Amino acid sequence: MTLAENVNSRAQASTQSYPAAFATLDANPTPKPRVAGKKRKWGATLKATQQTRRLGEGKPSKPISRPTKPQISTVRKFIPTSVARRRPFRLNIGICGMKEQDESVPGPSRCQPVEPVRRDPRVPRPTTEVVQPPRPEDVNWEEVLQESKNVAFPGRRVKVQPAGRTLVNLDTIVYTDHDEVTTATVSLLGFPVVVEASPVSYTWDFGDGTKVTTTSPGKPYPAKDVTHKYVKKADVSVVLTTNYAARFNVAGTGWQYVDGTVPITGPGTPLQVREAVPVLVDPPN
Repeated sequence: MTLAENVNSRAQASTQSYPAAFATLDANPTPKPRVAGKKRKWGATLKATQQTRRLGEGKPSKPISRPTKPQISTVRKFIPTSVARRRPFRLNIGICGMKEQDESVPGPSRCQPVEPVRRDPRVPRPTTEVVQPPRPEDVNWEEVLQESKNVAFPGRRVKVQPAGRTLVNLDTIVYTDHDEVTTATVSLLGFPVVVEASPVSYTWDFGDGTKVTTTSPGKPYPAKDVTHKYVKKADVSVVLTTNYAARFNVAGTGWQYVDGTVPITGPGTPLQVREAVPVLVDPPN
């Protein structure tokens, strides 16, 4: 027996057992469901449609729709290990408590609110000054003279003839041996500075109040280039002041000449001035 014949037999048996009160309903029996199917090797696939009517209505009722269960996908989303490791690890250990009535937060110093620093508009803000590197033009003559005075501008000593002792009204010869140009190199502000000193004149102080300026450094005997006569007996000190013309060159930028001269006084030379007394003696035999 097929499935359709089985369904029809069950429908006829149910109509025969109805009581008389439902005889009016039997006049319009429920339409038989239409069943269609496909044969399979392992069974059958059936599809059935059925329309039902409510009591006392001639129109068929709407089919009852049942909610369908959502299908849960069991496929897991693949997350690369490198991306999973980049997730920040957050740990809330509750070191900062709730705010107190005075708006303070109990806990370490980092829990306290940071107030912005307010500056007094009357106080000027510190400005960063740009430090300029030294230049050759910054080297001045005073600094050059201070550094090179002892090497480029020597103080010259006076030589006297006769040496150590002289007589009143006698031509006393004075001179100096050092009359050459002196050159020295010093360092200022990181630059090499070449200094050149040339003696141009000499001022002789004979110790008795007399001073003489010459352009010659003098010469020893028998030349009498620079001489002096003492008029009275005394112990004196002869001092020479050499007047130098100077120029300097900073890092090869060119020579700069100094206005005027640079006077350098040397050490004194002691001298005894004595009077000669004539004495009559017998001529030799």
